Amino acid sequence: MITRPSVQWQDLTTRDVTALVERDPVVVLPLAAIEQHGPHLPLSTDLEIAHGLLDDAIARVGAEAALSILPAVTVGTSREHRQFPGTLSLAPELLIETVCQLGAAVAATGVRRLVLFNAHGGNAGAIDTAALQLRDEWNLLVVKAGYMTFSRPEVDLPESEWRHGLHGGAVETAIMRHLRPDLVRDTQVARFASKAEVLEETLNRLAPEGEASWAWRAEDLHPSGAVGDASLGTAALGATLVAHYGQVLAEIFIDTAEFPVDQLT
Repeated sequence: MITRPSVQWQDLTTRDVTALVERDPVVVLPLAAIEQHGPHLPLSTDLEIAHGLLDDAIARVGAEAALSILPAVTVGTSREHRQFPGTLSLAPELLIETVCQLGAAVAATGVRRLVLFNAHGGNAGAIDTAALQLRDEWNLLVVKAGYMTFSRPEVDLPESEWRHGLHGGAVETAIMRHLRPDLVRDTQVARFASKAEVLEETLNRLAPEGEASWAWRAEDLHPSGAVGDASLGTAALGATLVAHYGQVLAEIFIDTAEFPVDQLT
């Protein structure tokens, strides 16, 4: 039986990689975290979401695309959650170096297009630094994509949840109920009201995230470590979110493949 090589980098042989590079592929490095997500979601939430969105996007791009997914950087930088048992965290400098080392190894094979796909907000600063370093040192096209900054789908969620449901709220709970319902502790699902909602009554511009954000640890927003109304996170909502974010990610892969890298100096 003749089998087609997997899109997973680690499933390829060295000859497969040589053949892949000849097709000028898009190579994707997923970045996640192993950290607390309140009493109702597992430590692996960000990693599960990264894999689920990638699976959806890969299906949309098609098996014939010149696309390969690197092994995920499972542990990210999670200093804001380290007060809670179970959280694993790398120093930002170590995450930067890890991304740069992996990117350099891929570039050395002849790959020219790299997507850093992030599923944990705390990784963003390190990714920005690593992406520019890889661009500067290896002349790579480096695309930074985090589903948290993708366009919103048209779903029935209040604006307050989009603004304050930053961690373990409706969005993450819904996606996990769709992807891995076996890992959701249903009896622990609740509304974890953000302390920032009260602060909004007197503050005009400052918020945990937005145009002027303040550095926060998870317990600053809610003592459970979660924040947002997890009770709104249904499996049906999760299916809609995964389909939407997967479509956006697929379009990013297509744009990356079509980007005129020869114009990079």
